[in-house]
Amino acid sequence: MKTGGFKILVPRSLAARLIILLLLALVVSQTVSVIIFLDERKTAVRLGHQQQILGRTAAVVRLLRDTPRELHDRIVRTASAPRLRFWLADRSAIDARDVAGRRDLRLTRRLAALLGDSAVEVLVRVSHEGEGWFRPRPARRSRLDDDNGHNGDDRRRPRHEGLWLTMSVLTAGGGWLNAATDLPPAPTPWAWPSLVSMAVMAAAIALIVVVMVRRITRPLQRLAEAADRLGRGEQLEAIPEDGPEEVRRSTRAFNRMNERLGRFVQDRTRMLASISHDLRTPITTLRLRAEFVDDQETKEKLLQTLEEMERITEATLTLAQNQEAQEETRRVDLAALVASLCDDLSDLGHDVDFAEAERLPSLCRPTSLKRAIRNLIENAVAYGTRARIRLERKADEIVIIIEDDGPGIPEAEVERVFEPFVRLEESRSRETGGVGLGMGMAIARSIVRGHGGDITLDNRAGGGLSTVIHLPNA
Repeated sequence: MKTGGFKILVPRSLAARLIILLLLALVVSQTVSVIIFLDERKTAVRLGHQQQILGRTAAVVRLLRDTPRELHDRIVRTASAPRLRFWLADRSAIDARDVAGRRDLRLTRRLAALLGDSAVEVLVRVSHEGEGWFRPRPARRSRLDDDNGHNGDDRRRPRHEGLWLTMSVLTAGGGWLNAATDLPPAPTPWAWPSLVSMAVMAAAIALIVVVMVRRITRPLQRLAEAADRLGRGEQLEAIPEDGPEEVRRSTRAFNRMNERLGRFVQDRTRMLASISHDLRTPITTLRLRAEFVDDQETKEKLLQTLEEMERITEATLTLAQNQEAQEETRRVDLAALVASLCDDLSDLGHDVDFAEAERLPSLCRPTSLKRAIRNLIENAVAYGTRARIRLERKADEIVIIIEDDGPGIPEAEVERVFEPFVRLEESRSRETGGVGLGMGMAIARSIVRGHGGDITLDNRAGGGLSTVIHLPNA
């Protein structure tokens, strides 16, 4: 069930899928870029702050070195700030054994380089939460407030989320200059100018992606529409060959196929029409000669045979003309077309019953389609006494159901009735037509298949035959 629900959310068109995949890739890449940018930004801010503190500490040390001892306390107090405190003590605020981390050693070397005297003892340490030496809040006192550097009780150490930077430098007088500051927290994660810039860039890329994907898939859509029209029997002009090279090759192959199919159908149809037309002359000659036969019984049999041959010839010509004709495809109301046809047949005395249906727009060649439906209804009336017609709309097709009350057709013979000139002696009498049931059925199926549909036959449970016309729901 979950898989089916997921498939429903996936778009069906190629353009939509390509756009979604490209936009998803864009979102992922932009998200990764933002994460990397924010991390680098945080690192750059902290490094800048550390460099500033180290430089300020080196300046204070040089100032103490060049001024009298009685001014040192005032210099230290003046150099201190709300988030940075300097103080003089007899001992270092850092245990030398704790300076072991790679970051501590790097900062120690950097401060020593700023002092310009490698002989000066320097200690620098970055401590984590609960390990800091100083939290600059005037209302509280920490052990750093003790100028003598007394450690005090560790339980009174202030807690502060983040990192502390503590520095100790041995002065020329033998005392220690200690400094402590809490490193600034990570900067706000939302750098609005950068985010707006990324959003504008993403929108521009998305627009380009949508335009380019639509340009790429438009020839494919045009090719699919042409294939659908070809399946409905329409005559097509050559499709313009544009788009990517793969699409151009597909379009070129389709145009060649359309040309070959058209040429093949025209050649076969013209040959069939020519043969049927040429048979008219010998049939007419035989009819004239039959008139001179003295034996009346033989004469009648010859004339009946010639009449049957003439009907076969006319039916063949009709089939050829139907395949040769190229009627324009139009959108019509299929329900109204079938209803008018049923009314015409009823006026001619046929027992035809049509079930009213809602409006059913359909793309078709109305004259040829009407002829196919008429053939099927006339067969139903001729061989099944009466015809009941109804229309149904389904998801992807429109069906026209024609039911009669005749004897039906053996299951093994269902497909044979669509072959030209086939007569099923078990169910159809010679009196009802010399060319057999199959000529009209062959013409009807040819027309319906030319519309991209088909005809199926099914024997009804209560007796009779059900003829179903399937047409694409365009």
